[in-house]
This record gives sequence, C-alpha cells and structure tokens, in this order.
Amino acid sequence: MRPGDVHPLVSPWGRFGLYSFYIDAPEPAIVDTGIASSPAEGMAPALAAIGRRVEDVRWILLTHGHIDHVGGAHALWELTGRRARVVIHKADAPMLRSRRAHVAEYLNGRGRYLKDPEGAAKVAAAADAVISGEMEPALALRGGETLSLGGDVTVSVHPVPGHTPGSVAYVIDGRRSAFVGDAVQVHGAANGFPGYADPVAYRAGLLRLRDEVRPLRLYLGHPYRGADGRPYGVELDAGQAAEAIQASLDLEARVGEAARRCLRDGLRETDSPYSPFAPVAESLGYTGDPALEPSPFFTSMHGYRTHHQNS
Repeated sequence: MRPGDVHPLVSPWGRFGLYSFYIDAPEPAIVDTGIASSPAEGMAPALAAIGRRVEDVRWILLTHGHIDHVGGAHALWELTGRRARVVIHKADAPMLRSRRAHVAEYLNGRGRYLKDPEGAAKVAAAADAVISGEMEPALALRGGETLSLGGDVTVSVHPVPGHTPGSVAYVIDGRRSAFVGDAVQVHGAANGFPGYADPVAYRAGLLRLRDEVRPLRLYLGHPYRGADGRPYGVELDAGQAAEAIQASLDLEARVGEAARRCLRDGLRETDSPYSPFAPVAESLGYTGDPALEPSPFFTSMHGYRTHHQNS
C-alpha cells in the first residue's frame, strides 16, 4: 500500500457485515467504526493481514452518529492507546457523547409511527449493547476543514447532511476518493427504502457530491441496492459512483412527489402497517417491513412531514 491508499475493513454483525475503511498514511485513519466488537474482531485482524497495526491508527473519522458507525469508536480509541483523534460533525456529536441521544432520535422521529410500546426500550438496549463507550470528540467539525494525515495526505470535510444532521463526506485530496457513510442510499439497503431525516438536505448533499466533489472512488457505508434489488459493492469506481448518486437523486424525487401528495391530501390513520403514509407505499410499490429497524420508511416520511409543516 502507498500513502493515500484505501483498504476496506469488514466486521461481523449477525447476518450482516459492517464496513470501515483504512487510509494508509503517516498518521493512518479509519473511517467509521462499526459496533463495540468491530475493532477487535474485524479491524485488528484485517489490518494485521495487510501488515498494518491497529495500534498505529491516529485518526478515527466518523461520517455520522448512528450506532453502526460510532459504536466501535471508544473501543478503537482504546486500542490505539487513546492516541487517535476522534472526529465527528458537531451536529452528530451528541450521539457520540451519550447513548441516550439515540433513544431521543428514535422518539422524535420514526418512533412516532411504530406501534411498538417497547420501541424506546429496545433502542436503549441496543445502544447499551453495541456502543463501546460514551466520549467527547477530539474535534467537532463544522464542515470545510482539511485534516492532515501526515506527509502529503490530506482529507477535506464536506457537509452532506440529510441522513443525519451531521453527516459528512471525507475526501482524500488529489485522489477524489470520497467516504460518504449513508449519504448515498440509492434504493436503500436490506429494508429496500432510503432513510433520511431531512429530505431537502439529503438532496442538497447528493447534488454537492455530484457537482462539486465528483468522486473518482466512492466508499459507501453499506452495500446499497439499485432499482433491480442487486447491491452495489461498498467501493465504487467513477462510473458507478455517478450512477449511484444520480439514482439516489431520481428516487428521492419519486419518493418526495408521493410524500408531498399524501401530505397535501391529509394524513389518515388506518390499520395499514404504513399508516398514516399508506398512499406513499402504494404509489411506490413498496412492500417492505416498515417496522424493521432502522425503519427508513418512517424516518423519511417524518422528514417530509416536518418540511411540509414548516413550509
């Protein structure tokens, strides 16, 4: 590996793999950290296999605050002898500081529509189980920063809010390798639906990636799926990146049109599992389980509802 090269790291989590990315540099970085077990069970052996040591990592770059991205941050920081700098956008920093912030996010969004009286308790239990520790970031980003990984390897920070308020893309300067976490969702992952808390910001972030960043390599947080249901890999070349970004924009336009029409007609509670947004699911032909965590259908619908109420 040469300075600036990237190596994907896969950590087990049930039937899924969680993806992190190692940036080779004089001050090596890992982008996203999976859950509490990921650093020891996934990252350390994967790095050893390519002749690198987890102890030498000096930057922990978090694309956003969800538990499957920040859950291993404290454990990884410990493995580096607490020498690595943990970095996250200031808007998502509460999710790194407090497990309870994940419960608040649930209650303020998708939890309003899920008919599960134990929902908040389940989110709390998950946060306790898979977040390795609460911590203060070494650097709370605002967007626009340039981080030096030593030598001539620098990473620029591009705000791409929408999936969460503090979602960012990290771009290796000179290579246009972009790590976007969950800011490019195409047709969603296992749930078959894209999830974003703020649809207007999500679209703006996609346009920024398409028109300003123009990545030559795009690293996704999960193997998101195309219209045919087949997953992309998590490492996309320039052509695949452009395709995935445009497909994400096209689907957001379709979802947004259906959601706004439903909101204009007035929400109605029914016995549908998609209630009160059943017309949206019907219009889009969506038949997935809307209650399956992280419930992207209701997350996105609540985002459109919030904008409708504020417009």
